[in-house]
Amino acid sequence: MPGDAAWMQAASALAARGRPLSRPNPAVGAILVADGRVIGRGHTQAGGRPHAEAQALGCAGAGVQNATLYVTLEPCAHVSARGPACADLVIAARPARVVIGCIDPDPRTAGTGIARLREAGIRVEVIDSAAARASLAGYLLRTREGRPHVTLKLATSLDGRIALASGESRWITGAAARAHVHATRARADAILVGGGTLRADAPRLDVRLPGLAARSPERWVLTRGAAPEGWNAVSDMAARDAFGTAQYLYVEGGAGAAATFLAADRVDRLMLYRAPIVIGAGRPAVGDIGLDRLAEAHDRWALVEQRRLGSDTLDIYERLRG
Repeated sequence: MPGDAAWMQAASALAARGRPLSRPNPAVGAILVADGRVIGRGHTQAGGRPHAEAQALGCAGAGVQNATLYVTLEPCAHVSARGPACADLVIAARPARVVIGCIDPDPRTAGTGIARLREAGIRVEVIDSAAARASLAGYLLRTREGRPHVTLKLATSLDGRIALASGESRWITGAAARAHVHATRARADAILVGGGTLRADAPRLDVRLPGLAARSPERWVLTRGAAPEGWNAVSDMAARDAFGTAQYLYVEGGAGAAATFLAADRVDRLMLYRAPIVIGAGRPAVGDIGLDRLAEAHDRWALVEQRRLGSDTLDIYERLRG
């Protein structure tokens, strides 16, 4: 029989279906389990409603009172004009047990949801799930630090080049890698390039996969000048609320923008696509990030995933935080 950690991991995977359409709400996953069988499930829907708990309870039918509710984020305790608090919905349904993956940092809830459930006589356990926290990374950073979770994408040759010396860069990676990039774009709220890349390449930065065109993220450019129509300009990417309510920002280049984010320690995830080619005297993937000593470059990144995409390789790294 799966344990709490396994069910929470399943709820966290379910939560991913809510990204990015749940914005500005977090993408939460909830699973109701009775006698080892799933009797209800849900994830935050487009625009933030209904919430995951409401969906899971609504489709469960009979048996809720003997079930365990696994939810990635603490049920909200505040009532809004759009619906009741999830803590109240859970109390009304009275599951036997509630397992929570992460406490909500929103001051309107922040432990109040848990306290309300316990006061109603419902058994509550908080397991501080790494899977739940990972699924909520953008929401947690937005709430705690006022900034989005940042993924930096680099597509390079084996020798770390993103273009020929002439600037020609299409295409370094193959079709499978490019499709993976489009799928990753579809999970972001906003996407950014530097001003030089925008002027040189005029990238579309949309999602060109069947059925996912509507998930194309907001387009941003890092520049001190004006943004063209359909784009948003940002000159100080470290400023609070520079990207509105975006929880997930995808940075696609070029070398200057990559260096700016890395130098400011604003990259949380690095996705490195490498093609089996050698370019030589081409353009580097990253500009100067201000390192004075080689020792400063060590022990900053952890490899969390590696896969083949056609003839290309994708390495995914997470930023190590002290």
